[in-house]
Amino acid sequence: MAKKKIDEDALAEAYNRALALEKAGDIDAAVKAYQDVLAIDPEDHGGAAVRIASMGRGETPVKAPDAYVETLFDQHAEVFEDVLVEQLGYHVPVLVRQRLQALGLGPFKRMLDLGCGTGLTGGTLRDIVEDITGIDISENMVEVAHEKDLYETLFVAEVEDFLDDNDEEPFDLITATDVLPYLGALEPLFFGAADNMTPGGLFIFSSETLPENALAGRPYMVGPHQRFAHAESYVRERLIATGFELIEITDINVRMEDGQPTPGHLVIARLAAE
Repeated sequence: MAKKKIDEDALAEAYNRALALEKAGDIDAAVKAYQDVLAIDPEDHGGAAVRIASMGRGETPVKAPDAYVETLFDQHAEVFEDVLVEQLGYHVPVLVRQRLQALGLGPFKRMLDLGCGTGLTGGTLRDIVEDITGIDISENMVEVAHEKDLYETLFVAEVEDFLDDNDEEPFDLITATDVLPYLGALEPLFFGAADNMTPGGLFIFSSETLPENALAGRPYMVGPHQRFAHAESYVRERLIATGFELIEITDINVRMEDGQPTPGHLVIARLAAE
């Protein structure tokens, strides 16, 4: 069946109206306006469902829509590193490197860099890994990473789909820095990582979190900046349920947002030997 062509003008008008209502604090009208956006664009390139959830309405999606994540990163690929590292103070790849060194872990044979973006994590770990495969949903991001010549293999793919379909050799290191903020439910990611990993392999990822009173007993929610926040207890439970042993979970500042630190965790887990 041919895809229905989106009326771009109507979509832009509806989205801008919804944004203006949200900014003005008229939540009921903003939610209704974002629902109008979804009616025009069911694939949700603008992340309307995530914005509705960030206002505390509707069902919390199990993940950010693929079309939204792809569009977001395709638009920002050229300026991505400058904005993320210089303006938002994002240093998670460096923290990964520091923790691996401190724990005496590595070197590694095969690394899978999920949500590789422009290659920040791949570049930070390049000298301690023989072979690196990078995956990102954004073609523009992968093009930037390709130009750096850091990866043996690069794929444009959605992370969970790739883990589900991949039949290459297993990896002894899988990283997912800045992936969890676009996922709610973690089972597909964790099971997928376990299925693509050698026993004893390491899984390292970052997540964002919110205070307990904000999470209010929920395993995850969409925070005020349209990214998913996860409860530490949920991360721990899901890892153990998918066959991982937790090596460490460190409190970190993931990035700055509006001049405020974004609290989160850096997690290092090992796939239990069979």
